[in-house]
Amino acid sequence: MKLEEIIAASNSFVENSPLNRVPELDDLQLWETDVLFGVAAADDPIFEQFKTPGIVGPHHISPQEWLPGAQSVISFFLHYSDRVRRSNYNQGYPSEEWLYGRIEGDYLNIALRKMICEKIISTGEKAIAPSDDPRWKRLGFNSNWSERHAAYAAGLGTFSLTRSLITKKGCSGRYGSIVTTAKLDVLSRPYSDPFEYCNKCGACFSRCPVKAVSINGKEQEPCFHMVHEIVQIQSSPRFGCGKCQTSVPCENGIPNS
Repeated sequence: MKLEEIIAASNSFVENSPLNRVPELDDLQLWETDVLFGVAAADDPIFEQFKTPGIVGPHHISPQEWLPGAQSVISFFLHYSDRVRRSNYNQGYPSEEWLYGRIEGDYLNIALRKMICEKIISTGEKAIAPSDDPRWKRLGFNSNWSERHAAYAAGLGTFSLTRSLITKKGCSGRYGSIVTTAKLDVLSRPYSDPFEYCNKCGACFSRCPVKAVSINGKEQEPCFHMVHEIVQIQSSPRFGCGKCQTSVPCENGIPNS
């Protein structure tokens, strides 16, 4: 199997899936239909580095621990549609469109991971999505598999002060990953520093409603409480924020590139 086949199937899936539309919001499209992909070798030493305290931590499970015999880690980035992103430009609480993108949008993310796994398995290889595996666990503000760190390892982008990952399509979106025994061509990481794409301009500081972002990075606790406060205030099962990912220079690309 070649990565090009997976990309073509994924783009078609996102374009045609009813999960990418919200009829009750005037047929809102949640995601752009060109998915960004990267590939890392499952035995890349960087996955062991992620076990270092302060990076992810010793609880982080490496690809070959998730799937013995794993050869490749596929990572993808789904970019929110222009309408979803622009709806969230206002200050204060997140837009309804953004909240649908955060929650209903993740249903498509899950379905896409499942589709890719099934496509790979149909060739006789093994594949799992760690975030959908029964062994996946949340530990405080982290989990035992980081989608953003997998994307960093796969060459998709580098981190920002907000802890988002900045890709060539920006930071406003969500990630997914697959660990597989299929041996795919590894895509090189075009960077050496974990924060290489962030120019530390500070535009995200004023965008955060609870001032959780500064030149020192992002404080997780106030952000966490703000996100879950949305559920109470808006009497909605949806939660999220995304202010620091919208109306900033890294929303749609790498700043100054």
